[in-house]
Amino acid sequence: MPDQLPMRFPLIDGFQFARTGQALRGRSPVAAFARLQDVLASNAGEVDYEVRGIKDEMGRPALQVMVAGPLQLTCQRCLKAVAYALQVDATLVLAKSEAEIEAQPVEPEGPDRILGSREMAVGTLLEDEVLLAVPFAPGHEQCAGAGGEKGAAQGSPFADLRGLLNRGGRAGN
Repeated sequence: MPDQLPMRFPLIDGFQFARTGQALRGRSPVAAFARLQDVLASNAGEVDYEVRGIKDEMGRPALQVMVAGPLQLTCQRCLKAVAYALQVDATLVLAKSEAEIEAQPVEPEGPDRILGSREMAVGTLLEDEVLLAVPFAPGHEQCAGAGGEKGAAQGSPFADLRGLLNRGGRAGN
């Protein structure tokens, strides 16, 4: 069976998309997000997405980005797959320049600001929001790497150092 071609997401004119209230919905294979691959145990499966053009509370052009679906992340304790229910709902306010972004104070609880353009890659917008939503160090609530059988068998990483110091040796000499 031939390899699947990579998924192609459309380019949108962000300001026109927001001004006219357009919407784009679809389903994407998890494998389509290249930068996500390092945190995945498996790139099998699909996520649903929607991008809607809106105006924020201040009337500024914005994009609402929603992505949902199951991911198989790599547990950072045992390095096995851990299920993660991805749920993204982000509002991205469009700016015409970096100066426009810097001119307004940062609102910690407010929407993120991004540079808008006539050619915005929907795939990049989706992937950026997915990467921001994935936990920094995913893990099982209970797993062998968290002090269970596997963790106990490994012992302390400093045990050899302690043995050297007990024999009168000094680190660094």
